[in-house]
Amino acid sequence: MSAPAIRSVRPVLVTGGAGFIGCNLADRLAREGHDVVVYDALARAGVEQNLDWLTRRHPQRISAVIADVRDASSLDAVAHDASAVFHLAAQVAVTTSLTAPVEDFDVNVRATLSLLESLRAAGGTTPVVFASTNKVYGDLDDLEMRLEDGAYAPADPGVRRYGVSEARPLDFHTPYGCSKGAADQYVLDYARSFGLPTAVLRMSCIYGPRQMGTEDQGWVAHFLIRALAGEPISIYGDGRQVRDILHVEDAVEAYMAVWRDIGRVGGRAFNLGGGPANAVSLRRLLAHIETLVGRPVLLDFSDWRAGDQRYFVADNRRAMAELGLKPARGWREGVAELAAWLAGARGVKLADRVAETAQ
Repeated sequence: MSAPAIRSVRPVLVTGGAGFIGCNLADRLAREGHDVVVYDALARAGVEQNLDWLTRRHPQRISAVIADVRDASSLDAVAHDASAVFHLAAQVAVTTSLTAPVEDFDVNVRATLSLLESLRAAGGTTPVVFASTNKVYGDLDDLEMRLEDGAYAPADPGVRRYGVSEARPLDFHTPYGCSKGAADQYVLDYARSFGLPTAVLRMSCIYGPRQMGTEDQGWVAHFLIRALAGEPISIYGDGRQVRDILHVEDAVEAYMAVWRDIGRVGGRAFNLGGGPANAVSLRRLLAHIETLVGRPVLLDFSDWRAGDQRYFVADNRRAMAELGLKPARGWREGVAELAAWLAGARGVKLADRVAETAQ
């Protein structure tokens, strides 16, 4: 598929736009009347369904370029005419980065630099919002942790109350952390060195409809998919690790807010997560999933993986204040909604009370 007509009116470009966050963002953009080019290699299983969903919902607004971000000429062709770029295309798995670090670098760093250079050559005025990760802060093993109520909690009272802030020194672990961190810094430096209007969102765990979860990425959906199928769930570590989870609609709102105000917030990085109000241990989330599916889930425990954080909760105060974001959806409600969506997509019936909670 191509988009010659849409390109003539300077569409919004969403790289990785058939992915989970990308398709939800593209849908929001199209609903608000923007023409959108989805640039995606369709390399991840299931994302072609997201693209089909988008093009059926918005046949006059959404078009697609099926290409790899490592294809510099294809990327340059669409970036040159874009009115804004949301750069979400990436190699997203720590495990893959450990087995194929050069590929990880090429996708996450080289392609990002190529995109930035294309935009600089096109005049350097196109806004760029980059999807980064909390992995840029490393494994946080210098933070003293305590076990409280079956979950890890930081001993530091400030981190305990607010989470990990953007003031935290960067500390890249694993090739994935290095590649995403390097791209994160390139995006910010192109604002500083060349005046490109760029900004970075360092995301925690995003979940919601249209997520094709795996062990390596999208673990909230992955847990639900396995539980609905009655299959065992692999837990790396002890399950007491804590994450702040954020519904995709709240994440999309943050991306839109950055774009709307890029003139003021350009050149800055923001943590994007559910914050302390949506911090939950894996064990606690699994207990909630058991309630949703109406039966116990089977667990297989394995050793910790490289770079795993026992605790990560984003200090989201900067994003809330600077971007004017509302409090995020509560995790129980959001996970119930995702369970209902996944069950519906698989023809599985959930209890009526679960469906009602998700509405």
